[in-house]
Amino acid sequence: MSQQVPQITFKTRVRDESVEGPNPFRWQDVTSNDIFAGKKVVVFALPGAFTPTCSSTHLPGYEEHYQELRDAGVDEVYCLSVNDAFTMFQWGRHQGVENVKLLPDGSGDFSRLMGMLVRKDNVGFGLRSWRYSMLVEDGAIKKIFSEAGKQDNCPTDPFEISDADTILAYIKGSM
Repeated sequence: MSQQVPQITFKTRVRDESVEGPNPFRWQDVTSNDIFAGKKVVVFALPGAFTPTCSSTHLPGYEEHYQELRDAGVDEVYCLSVNDAFTMFQWGRHQGVENVKLLPDGSGDFSRLMGMLVRKDNVGFGLRSWRYSMLVEDGAIKKIFSEAGKQDNCPTDPFEISDADTILAYIKGSM
């Protein structure tokens, strides 16, 4: 039997068209079931919004390959980071993200329950997600591509197998 994704509630911000003024957003709780139940989902997790590899390569790669992932049967693509909803929103705007959904794991609960929460005090980040990607079908984790060397205060930032090309190749080969 496959491992199930952790059951948590994400605190997100969404545009509320009924609100006028400079802040047309409201809080919305989104559960693991809302994201994964009955869907084929790709999640990629990274150490932080606005960080070099995450901004230059990881997120842009998934945005670039979004339609290919959809054509291969994926319902949604999520980028998860241990950042708050405000930071994730601004990073998405800064990156020009139109397709990938940014998922704030503000307290690191999802990352912790996935066994992917690591200390990055050596670079001033505190607790962050390890870099990985996964294919989830109806809440069941089918495949995880976790970067090598997972450890607290890892002196490097490996990025070799959690990219969009790797998971896309896996999905196309498993169909």
